[in-house]
Amino acid sequence: MSAARSAVGRTAARADDALLRAYGEHLVTRPQRTREAYLRDLELLKSLAGDVPLTKLEPASIRRFLATLHARGLSGRSLSRVLSGWRAFYRYASGRDSALAEDPCAGLKAPRSARKLPDALSPDEAVRLVTIEGNDPLAVRDRALFELAYSSGLRLSELAGLDVAAIDTASGEVRVLGKGAKERIVPVGKPALEAIRTWLATRASFSVRETQALFLSRSGRRITTRAIERSLAAWAIKQGIARHVHPHMLRHSFASHLLQSSGDLRAVQEMLGHASIASTQVYTHLDFQTLAKVYDQAHPRARKKS
Repeated sequence: MSAARSAVGRTAARADDALLRAYGEHLVTRPQRTREAYLRDLELLKSLAGDVPLTKLEPASIRRFLATLHARGLSGRSLSRVLSGWRAFYRYASGRDSALAEDPCAGLKAPRSARKLPDALSPDEAVRLVTIEGNDPLAVRDRALFELAYSSGLRLSELAGLDVAAIDTASGEVRVLGKGAKERIVPVGKPALEAIRTWLATRASFSVRETQALFLSRSGRRITTRAIERSLAAWAIKQGIARHVHPHMLRHSFASHLLQSSGDLRAVQEMLGHASIASTQVYTHLDFQTLAKVYDQAHPRARKKS
């Protein structure tokens, strides 16, 4: 390397160091965790860039760095966070009198991670989990909770938020207020209806403080999502299921078992309350009678005639 090129390199390196120090001072006003994350992202970028000043990097370099990190095993979510940190630095650099010709992060997106579906229980595991014996009031409540979760595929927040008026035991339906305040009506299987009727009779013995709430805690208030999570995990152990079970597993089991039996993706999408088929194809409204027919024919806990 010629002396002239070496001098240019040292000048660029000094300018880079000055910019990095100024950026560090700029981040002092940010929350500590944010500041630390951005500085870690910057150190990572420097290590990938090697001797090349950060202000001299090009979009092709950033794409190569992302590919390198992806090959090291970083997930799409982690890469997105790192890229966000790099973007923050270049936004700052572009507003200063620096040698930055262009933002090398402009228009770049991190690779997406493969979408991982949550674990589902097998049909036998699901039925074993919800078949809770005994007349203890909390056992009666939990049997109704879990039967309904598996029977109708409700989200955890939807279960906790249900009111007594949402259940129509005569028609076998539950009215659910889902994401985005969207209301849907979902069929309820016979075992779940029986468990709910038993719970409603038992519920009357509680010192009820929140009269509208369907599922109550021991204190008579609406049950919390955390309490449902704890109860489900505890019952899974008691029922001999050798893995951690969380509420979304019942919802996913509902969808998986129904799809395996019926193959009717649109019906399952409607019952789950998904706005997009990216979660189950194009959102389609179906007649409730069609949904009920699919449900009765396909779901392991449906209201089948004896």
